[in-house]
Amino acid sequence: MTIDFKTKVENEELLKTKENLSTFQVNIGKICNIACKHCHVEAGPNRTEIMDLETMDYCLKVFKNNGFKTMDITGGAPEMNPNFRYFLENAIKLAEKVIVRTNLVILTEGGYGDLPKYFADNKVEIVASLPCYTEDNTDAVRGAGVFEKSLRALKTLNSLGYGIEEDLVLNLVYNPGGAFLPPCQESLTTDYRKRLSEDYGIVFTNLFTITNNPTGRFKKSLEYNNNLENYMKLLEENFNPSTVENMMCRDQISVSWDGYIYDCDFNQMIDLKADLEKVHISQVDAITIRNIKTGNHCYACTAGAGSSCGGATV
Repeated sequence: MTIDFKTKVENEELLKTKENLSTFQVNIGKICNIACKHCHVEAGPNRTEIMDLETMDYCLKVFKNNGFKTMDITGGAPEMNPNFRYFLENAIKLAEKVIVRTNLVILTEGGYGDLPKYFADNKVEIVASLPCYTEDNTDAVRGAGVFEKSLRALKTLNSLGYGIEEDLVLNLVYNPGGAFLPPCQESLTTDYRKRLSEDYGIVFTNLFTITNNPTGRFKKSLEYNNNLENYMKLLEENFNPSTVENMMCRDQISVSWDGYIYDCDFNQMIDLKADLEKVHISQVDAITIRNIKTGNHCYACTAGAGSSCGGATV
């Protein structure tokens, strides 16, 4: 039996958000052109949930009124929301930094080929999923042909200066291919740089290692293989108290495609809404300090070197 996560945190103040939050993460839809095995969102081609224009406008309003610095746009494949460009254009006007989380493959498909240049022209920071630097491992997690298309997209981004010029940031994301913790982010970065550069001539800015969270499609896979209990035990046994202070939920809000507010993307997937009097973006004016809603899935963010949307936390 997994011990309640809260009991592991000795300083209860660390289970509250910071006073002034910097990151506004928004999931603008669950539709995606691929269906990865580890996807906690359970995104895929058959999903229909997308954020509408009205909800986007509320997000932009709350972002502006609360002094957020970073707009972090995710999905699914956020590019597939028909209002993606509208939201991105307006976010660029407001934010000091705009992040788009892409699966790369979408940038090689019809109707999206102009996006890399648009991103570059507007200094959009790219966070791109690449589970491994080998074809077999990547395709095993994300589907046949994904690795080749990902390389094509990365080469296009490199040709525009991404991963080369200081203001064109290209970050890659590694997720474990199964129920185990990621290796050391620093050493894995060295491996990625060597293999991608030598084998394909590809460069990038940073590598983020992210622990698979036991929610969504990954949790279902663990249950199917009777491995959920073992995985939770692994996460709990590797709990690192020094990671708690830098949990991403302490410095952000996460908004779902239908406008509800959560502490993080993982809470969003289990519908654990934020501890606010009003939890829909249309009803919110000021975002204040709040208690963070936790569950045992939080062990994934605090095991080993920690895990966040920006990689390891210690």
